[in-house]
Amino acid sequence: MRRPTLTGALATLAMLVPAVLLGAPAAHADPISQTSGFYVNPNSSPAAWAAANPGDGRAAAIRTAIAQKPMASWFGNWSGDISGAVGRYVGAADAVDKLPLLVAYNLPGRDACGGHSGGGAGSVAAYDAWIASFAAAIGNRPAVVILEPDSLGDFNCMSQTQINERAGMLSRALGQFRSRAPHTWAYLDAGNSGWVDAATMAQRLNTAGVSGAHGFALNVSNYFTTGENSNYGNRVANELRRFGYSKPFVIDTSRNGNGSNGQWCNPSGRRLGTPTQMGGGAEMLLWLKTPGESDGNCGVGGGSSAGQFLPEVAYKMIYGY
Repeated sequence: MRRPTLTGALATLAMLVPAVLLGAPAAHADPISQTSGFYVNPNSSPAAWAAANPGDGRAAAIRTAIAQKPMASWFGNWSGDISGAVGRYVGAADAVDKLPLLVAYNLPGRDACGGHSGGGAGSVAAYDAWIASFAAAIGNRPAVVILEPDSLGDFNCMSQTQINERAGMLSRALGQFRSRAPHTWAYLDAGNSGWVDAATMAQRLNTAGVSGAHGFALNVSNYFTTGENSNYGNRVANELRRFGYSKPFVIDTSRNGNGSNGQWCNPSGRRLGTPTQMGGGAEMLLWLKTPGESDGNCGVGGGSSAGQFLPEVAYKMIYGY
C-alpha cells in the first residue's frame, strides 16, 4: 500500500477539518491512488483449473483470457474464518501493491427469490458479526468491496419485516466499512438494467443506507451490456438526488460481451466483456463474477452448483459461442 507523503497528509487534513467542523462525513481515502493497479488472484478457480490441467487443450486460452485478468473474490459462509480469509487475501494484494476486489455474499436468506444461491448467515446477529469481522480484516489496507449481490433486486417473495431487516443489515454493514476500513470503497449492489426501474431502485438504495457507501454496483453476475447498465446507472444516480445526494457506480462486465438473451442462469452464447479498468461509462468496469463459474443447476450449467468452475463454459465464453 502506498503511503501518502507528509505534505499530502497535511493537505488532506486541512481539507477534512472544515468537514468535521460542519458535521459532514469525511470521504474515505482513495484506494486507487494508493495502489499500482488491480490484483490478479493466482488462486482463482480458473487459475487453479488451468494449473491442474496443463495438458487440456482449453487450458492455455483459459489461463490467458481469464485467469490472468483482475477479478473479484467472493466471500460467504463457505469461507470459514472470515477474518482470516479476508485478511490473507487483502494482505496478498497489499504485498504486491495491488488493489483487491472483494464481494461479500452472506446475507441471511440470500437469493431468496432466485433460489440457486440460497444460504447465508443463520441470523441477523450472525450477519452483523460476520460483516464486522470482514471489514476489520481489511483494516487500513486499500480495497474495493461489493456488498451483497441480489439484495435489493427481488422483494416479491419477502415479507415487509424481512425487507426491513435486510435494509438494516446493509446499512449497518456500510457503517462497519466506514469505521473499520477507511481505505475501502464499498459499493451496494443495485441489480441491473433489466430488473427494477430506476426510481424504485433509488428508493431501495436510500433505505439501505447507500448515502454511507462510496457508490452502487450494477450487473453483478448478469449479462446486460455496458451501455444499457451505464444508462440505467445514470438514471438511478439522478433519482438519488431526490434524497439530497448522488453516487457513482461500477458495472460487472465479466460476461456481457454479447449482451443478454433474457436469461440470467447460465445462458448459452455469452461472451467475456471489457476487462477490469477505470471509466468506460462508469466509475469502473470490473470483473466481479468469475467467467466460467456456474450460476446454478440450469442452462448450459445443468448438473452444476452455483460457483462451480466449468471449463467448457469458460472456454466458449472466450469466443462467444
